[in-house]
Amino acid sequence: MEENKEVVVDHETIHDEKDEHKKEKRNKHKEQVEKLENEIRELKDKYLRNQAELENFKKRMQAERIQDRKYASKSLISDILSPLEQLSMAVNMKTDNDLLKNFLIGFKMINDNLFNVLQTDGLKEIDALNKPFDPNLHYAIEKENDKTKPNGINVHVISKGYMYKDQLLRPSMVKINEWSEEEHGKDE
Repeated sequence: MEENKEVVVDHETIHDEKDEHKKEKRNKHKEQVEKLENEIRELKDKYLRNQAELENFKKRMQAERIQDRKYASKSLISDILSPLEQLSMAVNMKTDNDLLKNFLIGFKMINDNLFNVLQTDGLKEIDALNKPFDPNLHYAIEKENDKTKPNGINVHVISKGYMYKDQLLRPSMVKINEWSEEEHGKDE
């Protein structure tokens, strides 16, 4: 009978070892599954981030293309402005010679047509005269001290400024009226 007991004990020990071995295998499998699930989550996260970056890149490129098309003429218009303004000064000169007046009228019409074409494309002259000085649109070259006029007002436009669509092409060069209350009080 003792032999049976040993066999039974051995059988239980073997059975316990098998259970232990199965538990270890299950734990290893569980760890592997968790590890693989974490890898999958990380890869999904990377994939989603890359997709988002790609979409943002596409949107940026589309916005840049739209911007490039919108302002494609900006450089050309900027380059043309100086010669057109010089032509404008020439055609607006005063003369008593009737033949020259007729030529100047014709050239003035051409000059006005060119400016109209540029305005149709988005060029706009900055209205600066008698307006408050705005450092975003005006560049002060000179100051004047006239107490009869409001402080900080552009009293003379030395060179016209222009906007192209919603961007500053060139600021207006202006002379501003600037005086202080102290100076104003001293003179009175």
